[in-house]
Amino acid sequence: MKFYVASKGDHKSNMIKSMVEKYLLDLDLEISQEAPELVISVGGDGTFLHTVHDYFHRLEETAFIGLHTGHLGFYADWLPEEIEKLVIAISRRQFEIKEYPLLSMSIHKEGETKPEKYLALNEATIKKIEGSLVLDVKINDMHFERFRGDGLCVSTPSGSTAYNKALGGAIVHPSLSTMQVTEMSSINNRVFRTIGSPLILPSHHICQFVPVNRDQKFVLTIDHMTKSVENVVSLEYTVAKERIRFARFRPFPFWKRVRDSFISDEY
Repeated sequence: MKFYVASKGDHKSNMIKSMVEKYLLDLDLEISQEAPELVISVGGDGTFLHTVHDYFHRLEETAFIGLHTGHLGFYADWLPEEIEKLVIAISRRQFEIKEYPLLSMSIHKEGETKPEKYLALNEATIKKIEGSLVLDVKINDMHFERFRGDGLCVSTPSGSTAYNKALGGAIVHPSLSTMQVTEMSSINNRVFRTIGSPLILPSHHICQFVPVNRDQKFVLTIDHMTKSVENVVSLEYTVAKERIRFARFRPFPFWKRVRDSFISDEY
């Protein structure tokens, strides 16, 4: 089996990376950064996001494992003191593959025939550089509302516990093939109206954001990446055909992670 270990880059994470590599090489596994079957991310959820993006071109061939060196994460679920147990399980292939949805985003620009396409594990957001964001929201080509406010966030079920939750969005189990649209400080008064509630859309729906004025400049985020764009005709979001594959060696109940992360008194 071919594997690769990605590190956050700090001293502790690099030491653990070296240790995992040594153990797996001793068990006759092969390191391959270009074509791994398993990628082990050492760090936290941020490191995991960076690592996954590096292998979006190999989602059908590569599965991911998170080993955290800080606080318990939603993606990084193994502890440093469990390295030997993890290594033995990997060498014996004692794992099953769990697949979860990703978000697909397309940026359509004026004068360009092909859209820019991206995948996100957590979420994608849109904001204006200056002033309020004003755009039309369409669902399956039907005009739904004209949004005015700070911005909009489109999240995956896996990312529903991240920025989406901070915005008041719903927590969605990652086994559900959906995406969620959540507002950032919408303007609601006697003149302007938005739905004011998160929207959870199924996998066969397409959501579009159409700027009212095309000369506006926007700031987009796709997980950890940030980019400024202009001349945008529309942004299109849907549940991606591609799915992320996690290597699960033991039960990892989603609702237990939610409880432990947000409401448990245990430290």
